[in-house]
Amino acid sequence: MPAPTATAYPTAFDAIIIGAGAAGLFCAAQAGQLGLNVLLIDHAEKVAEKIRISGGGRCNFTNRDLDVRAPHKHYVGQNPQFCRSALSRYTPADFIALMDKHGIPYEEKHKGQLFATTSAEDIIRMLLAECADGGVTRWQPCAVKKVVFLPSSADTSSAGSYEVHTDRGVVHAPRLVLATGGLSIPKIGATDFGYRLAQQFKLPLVERRAGLVPLTFDGAAWQPYAQLAGLALPVEISTGSKKERMTFHEDLLFTHRGLSGPAVLQISSYWKDGAPLHINLLPGTDMAALLQAAKTHSRKLVANELAAHLPTRLADAWVSQQPELQRPINEASDKALTKLAEQLQRWEIIPTGSEGYKKAEVTLGGIDTKALSQQTMECKTQPGLYAIGEVVDITGWLGGYNFQWAWASAFACAQAMAQQHAATAA
Repeated sequence: MPAPTATAYPTAFDAIIIGAGAAGLFCAAQAGQLGLNVLLIDHAEKVAEKIRISGGGRCNFTNRDLDVRAPHKHYVGQNPQFCRSALSRYTPADFIALMDKHGIPYEEKHKGQLFATTSAEDIIRMLLAECADGGVTRWQPCAVKKVVFLPSSADTSSAGSYEVHTDRGVVHAPRLVLATGGLSIPKIGATDFGYRLAQQFKLPLVERRAGLVPLTFDGAAWQPYAQLAGLALPVEISTGSKKERMTFHEDLLFTHRGLSGPAVLQISSYWKDGAPLHINLLPGTDMAALLQAAKTHSRKLVANELAAHLPTRLADAWVSQQPELQRPINEASDKALTKLAEQLQRWEIIPTGSEGYKKAEVTLGGIDTKALSQQTMECKTQPGLYAIGEVVDITGWLGGYNFQWAWASAFACAQAMAQQHAATAA
């Protein structure tokens, strides 16, 4: 079916939002309900694909444990404190209230993580309903070909306007919002469009890389573990120098190419190329004491004793690397058992890389927060240009923190645009 001609559409809006993901949909809905005439544009056929696939299709939409007084505890970036203002003004409780308003059931699964009980589709329908309540115009699929800023003439109070060239014609607005997301999961439509627009308007960018991503290993050092895919266990994992060390207590998952699971996804946002991971496979356990005790009364193989504390396949893989341990535990030397315990509780291994954006849940880096107002999300050097959500250099931990940043930054932006609109209309 051919797209309608450009003349079928209005050309002037109060705000144009590019990107119909979590942040873009929520910002459009809020701004529309505050009285702005909003156009929401996205190049993809479906809205909010990241919401749709997140949390195993049930969307981990926020986290009750978020501490808005100390957001740096749950966020990564050159300046995590930047997100404090927005997060303190739109909290997890506020989004929960919206879920309640729409009658969407939810449940807490782990460490404050909240999921839709039935399907992520419920949340998408809720956001679309909120957009409809705000009279938001949606163009989708619709590609943006070019954006031009038109400075105002000296005899007007306006700061200028944005001319956006699209598949459906040219539109104008005094406010333009970049809600374009990051580079993660390109198969659902992720592109670098937002970063290119930021560069066009001379906004500084922080180097991007995949975050919340499985890590990969290769070579002889990884060979003993290559057949452990699917095996999972709780661990303590850390990386970084003593001064900057980050530690998580989560589940580790062995994959065909390396390590994944919540433990590795969390630590990946802090891991730097070439740095080792430190993994305690038996947190809360004095393995050296347990092995020495077993030596005094057991004639089982070391691997069998170890399997009482670790998955059998992992115990076998570990012992198979050390000939001196391939014997009954009462015949093993104290030195060998002490070394085994230390290796299990201080496993140090260096990833060779990550699974990249195709498997990453988020993009680290993005538009430098120094270029934005933390109260309004507006660019300091480019009037009427805003950036929200993942395109900004703010990245949350696994567990609903990134969606909460999307809601909060979108809310701050919508409130600021509405206040500005009211001031110029007065």
